[in-house]
Amino acid sequence: MPDSEIDLAPGTFLISAPMMQDPNFRRSVVLLCEYNDREGTFGLILNRELDVSLGDVLDDYVTYDPPLYMGGPVQRETLHFLHTRPNEIPGGVSLGNDITWGGDFDVIQQIAKGGDAAPENLRFFLGYAGWGPGQLDAELDEEAWIPAPGAADLVFDTNPDQLWRTILRRMGGEYAVLANFPDDPRMN
Repeated sequence: MPDSEIDLAPGTFLISAPMMQDPNFRRSVVLLCEYNDREGTFGLILNRELDVSLGDVLDDYVTYDPPLYMGGPVQRETLHFLHTRPNEIPGGVSLGNDITWGGDFDVIQQIAKGGDAAPENLRFFLGYAGWGPGQLDAELDEEAWIPAPGAADLVFDTNPDQLWRTILRRMGGEYAVLANFPDDPRMN
């Protein structure tokens, strides 16, 4: 079922297949930040909001206190961020589609203290999703993931609770049907 026309690259979405049972990735949307089949792959889960905020984990960072998201089950003590301000926040990695990963955190703090940071264009994550060499390609062959083109509006403007369904519906056809797949088909 994966769309073979979509090349895996930074900025690509991975949408978990409806039958995925791994609780870390069930109904998740991952944004690929690095893709290398021989060395491994790195991404951030976009739709798992945590019950903590940035101020809860950074004591001196209280002016702007956005929610944190679980980026994935690997190294949950690491902080990552996505934004749409590459000209203002240097040092980030462009993922295409107007999405930038990381950058100079001191600049983020200055923007926040000035009241010019908004949750719509800045998102923070604890941990990441990682795959060893060849692991993601094997999971794609097993149809565990559906690749889709990334888009900044989906990352920053879509309700995270609706992101999985929204992307599948936007893809249309058989994918739109999957968006209506019951959470637990046994209960249908």
